[in-house]
Amino acid sequence: MELELTKPICFFDLETTGTNLVKDRIVEIAILKVYPNGNKESRSWLVNPEMDIPGEVVAIHGISNEKIANEPTFKELANQIYEMIKGCDLGGYNSNRFDIPMLAEEMMRVGVDFEMKNMYAVDVQTIFHKKEQRTLSAAYKFYCGKNLEDAHTAEADTNATYEVLKSQLDKYDDLTNEIKWLSGYSARRRFADFAGFICYDKKGREIFSFGKYKGKLVEKVLEEEPGYFGWIQNADFPLYTKKILTAIKLRKLNNKLS
Repeated sequence: MELELTKPICFFDLETTGTNLVKDRIVEIAILKVYPNGNKESRSWLVNPEMDIPGEVVAIHGISNEKIANEPTFKELANQIYEMIKGCDLGGYNSNRFDIPMLAEEMMRVGVDFEMKNMYAVDVQTIFHKKEQRTLSAAYKFYCGKNLEDAHTAEADTNATYEVLKSQLDKYDDLTNEIKWLSGYSARRRFADFAGFICYDKKGREIFSFGKYKGKLVEKVLEEEPGYFGWIQNADFPLYTKKILTAIKLRKLNNKLS
């Protein structure tokens, strides 16, 4: 089954130096852009992370320090990458919890104001786990009947993710072939930021999901403990989380002035 699209969707996958959103960096990115008319465009880039790639990580994706030594940095590639995904929805495998937050962090680090407000995100892994509880290689074998060659290379994983989603739509009659619906179905918990430090309560209000103020309204905490805002801004939290927190603080201030 082909996807029913109203605008392009970009399936993408990252290989990185590790899994820490604040400290780690991208070493490879592959994007498969699928247009509503069925046309496809794909690009992949190796990226110099400007830091050492740990040996145990090299063992997973095979990208060594020597391999990326002469490749462009993310700052040099950011505008190309952003132009390719701008105005598109996003798809990936475990992308809601890792790839999108990592990409947003890298974009904001180099001055690109990455924003998901008008973009839907479809996480194929979440659909898979809700239905079958397996890995990407197993998903590819289960849904597509093929062995995933070159697993843990960004391009192979990206194309496999796209094929798995189409096969999921063929297999499950209760899945709706519409990106907004798939985005909602593949979401885990509604978060205001990508990394999950700020989420929504049942009334749609922002609350902290960690620490001593877990479950507390963000606006109330910022009003009663103004130093908490400064602590987060100066600590190792993702840039997008800091951006959302700043927006909440400014909204509260504007409400008081109006």
